[in-house]
Amino acid sequence: MNRFINALLLFILFPTLALTIFVGFDLPIESLHTTGALMPHKKIVFISLGLVLLIIALRRTVRRWMGMNLVLKKDRFKWNQPAGAERLKRVNVYTVMEAVVFLSVGIGLYSVTPHVWLPALAFAVVFLDNMLFLLIGGSKKGFRIGITSKAVIMADRDVQLVYFSGLRKVSIHQDSIYFDYINDLQLHFPIDAIDPLKRDDFFEHLSAQLDRDRVFITTKRS
Repeated sequence: MNRFINALLLFILFPTLALTIFVGFDLPIESLHTTGALMPHKKIVFISLGLVLLIIALRRTVRRWMGMNLVLKKDRFKWNQPAGAERLKRVNVYTVMEAVVFLSVGIGLYSVTPHVWLPALAFAVVFLDNMLFLLIGGSKKGFRIGITSKAVIMADRDVQLVYFSGLRKVSIHQDSIYFDYINDLQLHFPIDAIDPLKRDDFFEHLSAQLDRDRVFITTKRS
């Protein structure tokens, strides 16, 4: 989900950036027989783009804050532990990098023309959300993985739910745990989300929630 949201933000960024350059540098727009500075309805276009960016960012914000809130309710889980140290390092690095990139984009857009204030604000919101999420998640040990009677839930930069319904096989391949379902569906999440010292415990609790006559589990890395 996080990659998908970032892809959407970048997809909207390209037309926003192009329009910002045309307006900010007053470049000619031959198809409209005008220039960037004189382009009609440019304020409405910028506001529309900004609203789209805010909606996309808000969707991710709500999803991952809800995910963190869920995994912190430990009494609802059969097993619940903080993410492994290696996973936490990547979460910290990628979240900060992502925040800095979007803040730089917002500042860069606004420096070209103030007409782009709302899209720039949307990217600034992404920056603030990332930093707050990292700060609060780190202080509360909110980046966790848990097992319920119905699913495995991993919540850090993104939220991943792996339901047990229709599950047929659990296996480890390279750096991921794979969950194979009927109808050739396959889900996975990184194995370093689980602390190495807790992996045996994780698989024991996972096995206890599954019908072993229907689900094959192997903990041998292939």
